[in-house]
Amino acid sequence: MRCVVTPGDGSLRIEDRPEPRPGPGEVRVRVRAAGLNRADLLQRAGLYPAPPGVPADIPGLEFAGEVVEHGPGVTEPAIGARVFGIAAGGGQATEIVVAASHCAPVPDTLDLLAAGGVPEVFLTAHDALRTQAAVQPGERILVHAVGSGVGTAVVQLARAWGCPSVGTARTEDKLRRAEALGLDVGVLAPPEFTPLEFAAAITEAAGGPIDVTADLVGGAYVATDVLAAAARGRVVLIGTLAGGRTDLPILAVMSKRLTLHGTVLRPRSREEKAAATAAFAAEVVPLLADGRVAPVVERIVPLDEAEAAYALLASDATFGKVILDCA
Repeated sequence: MRCVVTPGDGSLRIEDRPEPRPGPGEVRVRVRAAGLNRADLLQRAGLYPAPPGVPADIPGLEFAGEVVEHGPGVTEPAIGARVFGIAAGGGQATEIVVAASHCAPVPDTLDLLAAGGVPEVFLTAHDALRTQAAVQPGERILVHAVGSGVGTAVVQLARAWGCPSVGTARTEDKLRRAEALGLDVGVLAPPEFTPLEFAAAITEAAGGPIDVTADLVGGAYVATDVLAAAARGRVVLIGTLAGGRTDLPILAVMSKRLTLHGTVLRPRSREEKAAATAAFAAEVVPLLADGRVAPVVERIVPLDEAEAAYALLASDATFGKVILDCA
C-alpha cells in the first residue's frame, strides 16, 4: 500500500508498505480519501505520538472508503460497503485496518472523496455538543475558530438542531463564509484582547450570554468563555491553538455554576470510540444523507502531494477541510 510517513522529526515522505491484515473484530478498508487535521501537524513535528496499537509513523485520524476484508467474527459492514470513520492513526494510506464498530455508513448521496473530511470534525462536534454538553434546541452555541473543520460542523449542527450560533474568527472572510453555512452572529477576534472585553463583545453581538461553547483555541479564549457564559453554561475544551494554559476566573465558574468539559477522541478506548461512532451514525449521518449538513472542503490533494496539503493546512488560510485523495 502507499502511505504518508512522518517519523516525528518534521519530515514527510510517501512510502510503500505491506497491506495490513484485519484481526478479530476488525475490517480492512480500501481508503478513498483521508482528511487532514491539526493533530497530524503535531505528530509530524514529534509533539503528538501515536498511541500503542496503530502505525507509529503513518498519520491520519479519519478515512472514507470501501470495506474489502473482514477479520474473524465480523460480518458487518458488508464487503463493498462504503464507510467512513475515525482512527487513532494510519488513515493517510491506501489501506487501513480499523475496528468494525468504528465505521459508519456513507450515505449514497455523499461523494466518497468529500466524505473523507467528515468523521473527525462531525464526530468531534457531535460528541462535544450533544454527548458532553447535552445541548438542547434553542440554546445559544458559541464556537471559536469557526472557519476550521470542526467549527463549520458546529455551525451546521447548531442550525439543524434549532440553536442560534455565534462564531469567532481572525478574518472577516471566514466569518462571511460561515454565515453562508448558517452562522447567525460572527465576531471578529482581535489579535490581542482581554477576556473581559472579548466576552462583552461576544455577548453584546449575540444578544445575551452563551449556553454552550465549543472552544477550539484554548489559551485566553477559555477565560473569555467563562465570562461570556450563561448561568449553568457548559464549556467544552477541544483545542489549544492559542496555548494550553490560561488564568481561569474561578469565581465566575462558581457563581454561574458552570461545567467545563475536556475532550479528545484519539486516546479513547475501543468501546468509547464505538459508542461515539454509533451516536454519530444515529444522529448525524441522516443529516448528511438529506443535505441538512455537509462537509466543507477547502481543497482535495493527491496522496503523492501530501507535503503541499500539510503546508496548506499549516498556513491557517483554509476554510473547512483539506483532504487527501488516496485512490
